[in-house]
Amino acid sequence: MQYRPWVRKHEGRHGAHTRSTMSAHMHNNVVSTPAVAATQPVNHLQSQPRTLKLALDVHLAQHVVAMQYDGEFPKPPQRFSPAGLLTWVQKQLAHGWRIVSCYEAGPFGYTLHRQLTALGVTNYVIRPRNWDDQHKRVKTDRTDALAMLNVLDRFVAGNPQALAVVRVPSEAQERQRSQTRLRQSLHRDLKLLAQRGRGVALQYGYRLKGKWYGVRNWPKLAVPAWLAKLLAPLQAALAALHEQVRWQSQQIEAASTQPKPTGLGALSEQIIAREVGDWHRFHNRRQVSSYLGLCPSENSSGPRQQHGHITKCGNPRLRWALCEAAWRLLKYQPAYRLCKKWRARILDPQTPGGRKKQLIVALARGFGVDWWRLQTGQTTPEKLGLVMNEQPKD
Repeated sequence: MQYRPWVRKHEGRHGAHTRSTMSAHMHNNVVSTPAVAATQPVNHLQSQPRTLKLALDVHLAQHVVAMQYDGEFPKPPQRFSPAGLLTWVQKQLAHGWRIVSCYEAGPFGYTLHRQLTALGVTNYVIRPRNWDDQHKRVKTDRTDALAMLNVLDRFVAGNPQALAVVRVPSEAQERQRSQTRLRQSLHRDLKLLAQRGRGVALQYGYRLKGKWYGVRNWPKLAVPAWLAKLLAPLQAALAALHEQVRWQSQQIEAASTQPKPTGLGALSEQIIAREVGDWHRFHNRRQVSSYLGLCPSENSSGPRQQHGHITKCGNPRLRWALCEAAWRLLKYQPAYRLCKKWRARILDPQTPGGRKKQLIVALARGFGVDWWRLQTGQTTPEKLGLVMNEQPKD
């Protein structure tokens, strides 16, 4: 206790000297420190690109665009012509804006996406959806664009689940896919017109079977002359359509050059290949099953778990092609690992029809995953029990 005053006095003199020294150093640094603090944030802000977000409601004659500059409040949607939108986007890019846009996939394809990307815009083609989440029963182009912009803002902020982004194929892949889809559309129209002719004949008490419009069947059709005259326009259209479908099928099958398992025809192989485009874009079997839409739906909460019908959220043309191939695999690939598992139950007459369909869907899903593994080199046909390059015998 007796040394404390001396210590305080000594510390006070030393502290005063220290404070005077520190104040001098601080006085010397006053000139430089604010200058650094004033210049560094400005340079940092200047290095960050300004972001302009655009949500496009695309139509043939005009596009409705909702826009948001950086973090500002969204602007009222505006209408642009297709050419006017591209011109306006070029001006915004020239002003230094980094543009991120999106629009829903639809009948206009990916032409706008490629035009925007060529200009330097980061564009996303997204899955169509109902933007009236609150069920207000008010749906316009302006409300859809604003709702889409709100979701795009969350996506740009770092939420990848906000948008369901659609993969954009290359131009060559898109043209090949369009060819197979056109062939399927023509085949559907062919069946529709053939059924219409059967309906006309049934109206007068006559029944037409099979390809009644064929070159061989039409001349010897057992119907009165007046009914044949009535059916003549349909027969002419059906004959031309049938020839187009046959020619398209030959063109598509000629493009199939890779080895195929017995039961998977060239046409089915090309439909699957062109719909997928690139098998390497899938990283696991869950992604493959999800894209096929053959996964079971689920409605679970707490301890309750309930699985239902397949989701059908993927590509419908792939589901059709794989289910069609599954029936043929049962006949021509008895050694295939999934056929060994389910073939007996599917072909059992005691198995209910609904259960057979479930097992066929499971077989189609499994074959889709196995085909992905084959295309990406993860396995071999021998390991799966598949016999390749043999023509099926009827």
